[in-house]
Amino acid sequence: MAEHMKLKVVAPERIFYEGETSFLEFTTTEGDMGVYPGHIPLTAIIAPGVLRIHDGEQSREAALMSGFVQILPEGVTILAESVEWPEEIDANRAKEAEIRARRRIEDGSGVDMHRAELALKRALLRLRMTRR
Repeated sequence: MAEHMKLKVVAPERIFYEGETSFLEFTTTEGDMGVYPGHIPLTAIIAPGVLRIHDGEQSREAALMSGFVQILPEGVTILAESVEWPEEIDANRAKEAEIRARRRIEDGSGVDMHRAELALKRALLRLRMTRR
């Protein structure tokens, strides 16, 4: 089993990360997932959560929104709707998004509740990332 695996995280506007990792953590629609080198081939749907990229004792975290992950023997590829390092997140904008989402959920009339709840999850994730 290899000690490291290749990782590529692609967002619509850029290649967010390309390098090697010894361990990877993220959230899927089925729950939290960890990937070590040599993991079985798999595809999964990403849910909003923290992406943790480990390299030995060091790790880096990012806010990862929905997307897809493909795990192959050659490495892991994440196609993300949106992914941001904590320093890229505008906390004021995230707070405003949280307020808007909460208002839509409370109002409830004519609101797509699933979309409103997802917007709230994304806003709360961004806020949590800025406080670390």
